[in-house]
Amino acid sequence: MLRHITGLVGRALMLMTILVLAPHTAHARDDRYASIVVDADNGNVLYAVNPDRRSYPASLTKVMTLYLLFDALEQGKLTLNSRMPVSAHATRQSPSKLNLKVGDRIDVEDAVLSLVTKSANDVAVVVAEAIGGSEDDFAEMMTRKARQLGMNSTTYRNASGLPDMGQISTPRDQATLARALVRHHGRYYHYFSTRQFNWQGQPISTHNRLMLRYQGADGIKTGYINASGFNLIASAKRDGKRIVGVVFGGNTAGWRDNNMAQILDKGFARLGRGAEMRSAAIEEEDRADLDKLIASAASEPTNKGSNTARASFKAPAADQDVGDADPDSWGIQVGAFGDYKTSHKAASTAAKKLGALVSVATVDVAKAKSGKQVVYRSRLTGFTEDQARAACKRLTKAKQACKVVQPTA
Repeated sequence: MLRHITGLVGRALMLMTILVLAPHTAHARDDRYASIVVDADNGNVLYAVNPDRRSYPASLTKVMTLYLLFDALEQGKLTLNSRMPVSAHATRQSPSKLNLKVGDRIDVEDAVLSLVTKSANDVAVVVAEAIGGSEDDFAEMMTRKARQLGMNSTTYRNASGLPDMGQISTPRDQATLARALVRHHGRYYHYFSTRQFNWQGQPISTHNRLMLRYQGADGIKTGYINASGFNLIASAKRDGKRIVGVVFGGNTAGWRDNNMAQILDKGFARLGRGAEMRSAAIEEEDRADLDKLIASAASEPTNKGSNTARASFKAPAADQDVGDADPDSWGIQVGAFGDYKTSHKAASTAAKKLGALVSVATVDVAKAKSGKQVVYRSRLTGFTEDQARAACKRLTKAKQACKVVQPTA
């Protein structure tokens, strides 16, 4: 009976949250999308569409996790070489993760690198427990820090960004956090520029593809759960001026990245327009572009059955998160091997045969079981469907075995 009552209360609270936070559902992508670009030096708004719309931050959450870790480093409570223990709770987190085992230890610097590149959820919990004692207590610390920084619309419930209906934020708050991180922890900000790091001999590449192609970009974090869509905080510096952009609710990772590039361009253009642009008129002007944004999102290909195109602020299901990966990404597989090193080498060799297509490819060795045997699938990901098929066609001509791998989410 108690479980039944608890379930009813939970569903009632969920419904109340949806009604309060998402009153409009006629245009799903309109209800999802929100963005802001600010001058990192003074916080002046350079671009804004629905900047105070609340949604789930997803793995953008890890920026605050890292902020508190950097606090601990500055305070001398930890060093970059400190070894943090791995609990059973940490190992139970959903991917993306490093697949740590109970009793393992990971040093602080490797933890930082795994969070900014792979967005490892198990490592986020390790950090939380090392600093806060428990993840729940750490989440309270995160929320208190958010209030201190002026992030008044943000509440944290966990350290990773995995689905929790109580964990909410806004683009404006996330821009505030990014500015504070650069200002207060500038000595550690360079970690967000990491493109790849090695974990136990295995190279791990960043999820932040915009950083690899946008002029001046040097971080900072991607995020995705089905309920939020594709989120991104980005920072770029040109001619000595830094701006910060935040996008919530992209329909696909590619659309989100392209949109971020567009609004950062607008931000840099407006830096020189003077104080007359520093007003609420910016959001009114930018709202006029929203129909174009939504139309371009509608033209993006989405997976059949994917939840990413549905109404905006719904309660997240615990089994829907893909841990900051890109479920809309197509891939190719060029073999399956009995060890990681051979599989990674096969994918890297295949990548060299792709010509211009290699610019969008990411080596992705997928560990799987075939009966009782562990195999490592040698893959390249990050393609659109057309790119994946073109890549396989090119490899087949080069007498390289290849098959197209559809998105998994």
